[in-house]
Amino acid sequence: MQVQTHVDIHSEWGIVAARQAGRKLAREIGFGSVDQARITTAISELARNIYLYANKGQIQIEEVTSSENRGIKIVAVDEGPGIKDLRRVMEDGFTTSGGLGAGLPGVKRLMDTFDIESEVNEGTTITAIKWLR
Repeated sequence: MQVQTHVDIHSEWGIVAARQAGRKLAREIGFGSVDQARITTAISELARNIYLYANKGQIQIEEVTSSENRGIKIVAVDEGPGIKDLRRVMEDGFTTSGGLGAGLPGVKRLMDTFDIESEVNEGTTITAIKWLR
């Protein structure tokens, strides 16, 4: 049976809870400490984006399997304002919050697969997977 966790993000405590849930599942799947840190960093960035830009949303964390691999899938979902220019937000250094602008490009680098779907005034869904090696 695959484990699936949903964490509501509507405060900074939600960010912490999502990180903890991701680290716990990553450890259970068998990821080493470096990959656990990568996964929790990615979750933190995704959850923080939900909190900053959409005010609320959800982080879904689940174990995934393919014919050869096990991994962890992170889905960040919100019904916020959406992203007007997806290409621009994937550029290093681009920010609308005064941060470092490393969030989404950083998540893409930390994970093995990364997909982003967004509609203005509808929301954003980001899916990322890290495979166990």
